[in-house]
Amino acid sequence: MTPDDVDHLARTLPGTAMEHSFGPGVNVYKVAGKVFAIMVPSDEPPRVTLKCDPALALELRAQFPGVIPGYHTNKRHWNTVSLDGSVPGEEIDDMVRHSWEQVVRGLPKAVRAKLTSPSDGGTTR
Repeated sequence: MTPDDVDHLARTLPGTAMEHSFGPGVNVYKVAGKVFAIMVPSDEPPRVTLKCDPALALELRAQFPGVIPGYHTNKRHWNTVSLDGSVPGEEIDDMVRHSWEQVVRGLPKAVRAKLTSPSDGGTTR
């Protein structure tokens, strides 16, 4: 999965806005003003940092060498994923959607009601 693929996917999730909150070259994806993804497409290799359920975060780190504790984020709740081909695209797709859902779950009920889940069953994992 390329940075352009991640960007396209993240922008298509309901309620998503992309900003450069941390400066130029750092894409910050938010839903209802809350961050769910941070991508540095110019890094070599490119990488994306995603929110994750703590138990799943550990599982993904054990399964894929390209998944490490979140860079400059709470290591318990965030993973940084290398976009170097070491993690299958379908997995990254699931991780982006899971991150969006993690943030949406923490939003007030009235805000959640205005958003539709990006997956068929609510959660992707």
